[in-house]
This record gives sequence, structure tokens and C-alpha cells, in this order.
Amino acid sequence: MESKRNYEFAESYTMNGGEGPYSYVQNSIFQRGALEASKEMIQEAIIRHFDMNKTLSSASFSNQIFLVDFGCSTGPNTFLAVHNILEAIQLKYQLEKRHNLALSDDHPHDHQIPIISQVFFNDHFSNDFNTLFKSLPPTRKYLAAGVPGSFHGRLFPNSSLHFIHSSCALHWLSKVPSEVMDRTSPAWNKGRIHYTNAGKQVVKAYSDQYAEDMMSFFRARAEELVDPRFPLGIRRYSTNPTWSLTICLHNKINKVNPNNLHKLNNA
Repeated sequence: MESKRNYEFAESYTMNGGEGPYSYVQNSIFQRGALEASKEMIQEAIIRHFDMNKTLSSASFSNQIFLVDFGCSTGPNTFLAVHNILEAIQLKYQLEKRHNLALSDDHPHDHQIPIISQVFFNDHFSNDFNTLFKSLPPTRKYLAAGVPGSFHGRLFPNSSLHFIHSSCALHWLSKVPSEVMDRTSPAWNKGRIHYTNAGKQVVKAYSDQYAEDMMSFFRARAEELVDPRFPLGIRRYSTNPTWSLTICLHNKINKVNPNNLHKLNNA
């Protein structure tokens, strides 16, 4: 539970709430584009790697799917992400059902029980969950619940989740590196709130903080997932220097458990 203690009081800076002109709801088109771009990759990962028969026949999760979106903000993008994942799960369900029926006629009614999907929406305690839940899709086919707290620590019981998703939230640091605010440190970032064109010590401070945050995130998820062998998809959008922070994830993530983590795509 070390990660939980470290991040229990992580700094909380959420997106603007409400539905006004400066709200996240009205200013998140770019983030929606990222979700639309990743839809095909998510569908491929679920169809190739998710064992539907094993999951639905489990005594602990009979015909139940548990999914969480980390960094959900206030919507509506989180609902699109959930829709894409559940759509892929339903497609996988239909494909496996046809396959099973083609192999045997002894149990023609196997897997006819509808899947019950439980979706958890996670963000910081100060997130505007009221706006989020007021805008829940009325035609949704899943149960919804909010889970406040920092995703850099534990939020769920052991082996309780089938899918985790986070689109445009993991790049946010849990805190400002202490070195860049220390006047006596070589990494003191005087007069800046960013590291672009800063010295190597400043960049290293941000990179180390990002690596620490990612390791804590994946350690927590490895304990919470039913099957921690989840595909990891990271899409490169540009040659911006911020990409160097994401590279450190690839350098360190396999140290958590090289046998349990698979990189699906690095495009």
C-alpha cells in the first residue's frame, strides 16, 4: 500500500467544471479527436487479447464486466471512451458466441445471458462530478458510479477490474518536482512554469517525476486488474520535446513485471 500513502494527498488541479464558455465541456475537441483516433486500436486489442469465455464463466464475475476511466473530467468525452470499449467488448462477445456455436450444438444457449457492465468514472476529489452525472447518456447500457481520488495510488480492491482506460490525463504530473522550486538546486527553474528550452537538470527533474508517477500508476493497476497482462497503447502525436517524458515510460514500465505487460502499439 506504499503507493496509496504517497499519493493520498496528491495535488488536485481539475478541468473547469460546469457547462459555460470556459468549461472543459465546451473546450475539449482536441481530446475527443484523440479518442476517435484510438478507437480502432482499442477494438483490436480487445478482440485479440480479451478472453470473453474465461471472464464470463468466472465464479467471481459471472456475466459481469468492470471498467474504469481514469481522469474522466466532466464529460462528454469519457462517455465516448466508454462507448468505444463496450462496443468492442460486445463485438468480441458476438464473435466468441458464434465460434462456440459452430464448434458444438450440445449447448446452443450458452452465453445467452446479457452482459452486465459496471463503469467507474474516476477523477480528483474536486472534479465536477455533478456536471458529469447530469450528462450521462440516457440510453446507456451500463451501471455508472463515481470514484474520486488520485489514480497514482490504489482505488479498487485486488483483482476487481477487467479494463482500465485513460486518454488525456496520464501526462499530468502528480506534483511539481521539488527540485525546480528549490533556489539551491541545480534544477531551479527560475521564472518558468514549464521546462521547454530549460537546462538538462530541469528536464531531468520533470522526467524523473513523470517516471515515478507512471510506475506508481502501473503498480496500482497491476494489483487491481483481474488479468494484469493488459495491452499498452501509446500513440506519438508529434516531435514536441514533451515526447521525451513519455519515452521514459517505455524504458521503465517492463521493470514492474516484464511477463505481465505487453506493448500493443508505438506508432
